[in-house]
Amino acid sequence: MKRKIIQIDEEKCNGCGQCIPNCPEGALQLIDGKARLISDLFCDGLGACIGECPRGAIRVTEREAEPYDERRVMENIVRQGPATIKAHLKHLKDHGEQKLLDTAIEYLKEKNYPVPSLEAPGKRPCSCPGTMAKRLPGTAGSPLQSSASALRQWPVQLRLLNPAAEYFDNADLLISADCVAHAFGGFHKELLDGRILIVFCPKLDHDTEEYVEKLAEIFRRHEIRSITVARMEVPCCGGTTAIVEEALKAAGKTMQINVTIIGIDGRIRKI
Repeated sequence: MKRKIIQIDEEKCNGCGQCIPNCPEGALQLIDGKARLISDLFCDGLGACIGECPRGAIRVTEREAEPYDERRVMENIVRQGPATIKAHLKHLKDHGEQKLLDTAIEYLKEKNYPVPSLEAPGKRPCSCPGTMAKRLPGTAGSPLQSSASALRQWPVQLRLLNPAAEYFDNADLLISADCVAHAFGGFHKELLDGRILIVFCPKLDHDTEEYVEKLAEIFRRHEIRSITVARMEVPCCGGTTAIVEEALKAAGKTMQINVTIIGIDGRIRKI
């Protein structure tokens, strides 16, 4: 069957192992100094490992793979103890995988293992950083200063862009994850001004291979002066940089990528 599953770029992987603890399903192991996907059966394709890779060596792709087997995964999970069981159940819940969660809980009950509570007393359910709901202070009651748009071209969504468009000639590119412009109040003035904008979501957009190829075509056709990537601090947004790096490689180009990370509170975390 064709489904989403992770793919590891062996050339980028340095064997640091930071992805391993974030895969309680046991799909990843360090073998011969590289992270390896040891079984399609154990990979749920949700990409919890992506944000922990400092080299951008892991991405989610869609290919023919054996169906993910939650019961087989649970056989491995329960051997690792209560903390791992709870982490796995929370992982499924946070990503909305209710059917898999039900299967996991059913397995625990069948084997007479205690089912951990996924909510701390008196607190809202926990969730991964990318999906946790929280209210931000904002500027309610204070007048906002209007400013001119710095947008220099249309369209901006990568899926709609024409790689042959002349505005890419000698362009300074801003390649941004969707949420950045909504979270960062200084988006136009501090990031977009003077740059050509390309926008996509590495988490929710389905065909990232198409994005790699379209970006690669832009890089092949035009002399690009600079590339700035703007992404959110949440782990799932790390794929933004990885897609750009992969596109440069596909185009046979070598360029520095300047990365700006925006916190969910709207502040710049890293430039």
